[in-house]
Amino acid sequence: MTTPGPEQPDPERQSGGTGTATAAAPSGPLAGGVHEPTRADIGEKTLRKDRYWVTPAITVIVLVAWLTYGVVRVFMQDYYYVDEHHYLTPFYSPCTSTGCVEEAAHFGRFTPNHALIPFAVLSLPLLLVFRLTCYYYRKAYYRSFWLSPPACAVPDGHKRYTGETRFPLILQNLHRYTFYLAAAIVLINTWDMILAFGGDEGFGIGLGNLILIFNVVMLWLYTLSCHSCRHVTGGRLRHFSRHPLRYRWWTFVSKLNTRHMLYAWMSLGTLALVDFYIMGVAAGWFDDLRFL
Repeated sequence: MTTPGPEQPDPERQSGGTGTATAAAPSGPLAGGVHEPTRADIGEKTLRKDRYWVTPAITVIVLVAWLTYGVVRVFMQDYYYVDEHHYLTPFYSPCTSTGCVEEAAHFGRFTPNHALIPFAVLSLPLLLVFRLTCYYYRKAYYRSFWLSPPACAVPDGHKRYTGETRFPLILQNLHRYTFYLAAAIVLINTWDMILAFGGDEGFGIGLGNLILIFNVVMLWLYTLSCHSCRHVTGGRLRHFSRHPLRYRWWTFVSKLNTRHMLYAWMSLGTLALVDFYIMGVAAGWFDDLRFL
């Protein structure tokens, strides 16, 4: 038997006599791993040198601007319907207030007419909850408004983290249910879009129709690309081969889901665009460009 030299580590010593080499026990300030109560011994708050704060800042600016515009328009209670071309803005659909013009109330007028009650009081709260609980929007406003965290490799802005297990964040679980209600409202928006092709002079096509179509398409893409929709189409299945139709739908929705963030922002933009256009035509700022 030869004695191990300097270049031949003794396996008996490394393994405690079993003949199998094992790693040395960790030591140092982070020896406890994930259970260690302290952070790494780094003086800087973050080692990132790029402008990681730009994206959260832009998110705050855009969302605040959109919410400000939306609140003003919702409670303006005017310039929401173009009678000549039957244009109805999604911000007022379905228009159920007793203050709605009769032509815009496609489903009747039965909610109170009050300055603090939106004309579309039945749909707006549901759409707001649907967007607030959306998986992408959670990431957006968690990082931008709450700094939780503002970016990867940047410390959280809060000392404690409880996830979405306590009130009010536990209400985020309502997203799976609001999806069905949001889909129903998009169906109503689709119906409004169809009715807009029949104006006072009969069938016609104008720029407003094209904008309404674009908006409805983006609303459907955003709604169908929702993670909850993906679960509805393919969740709880053990064998895709036994459910070929659901598998095809799940595959389609999965492809849309990869662009969920894009559809989320674009649908916000088209909502503001179609509302502003209808408001401008209704207020007489400009005329609708007619093609047919």
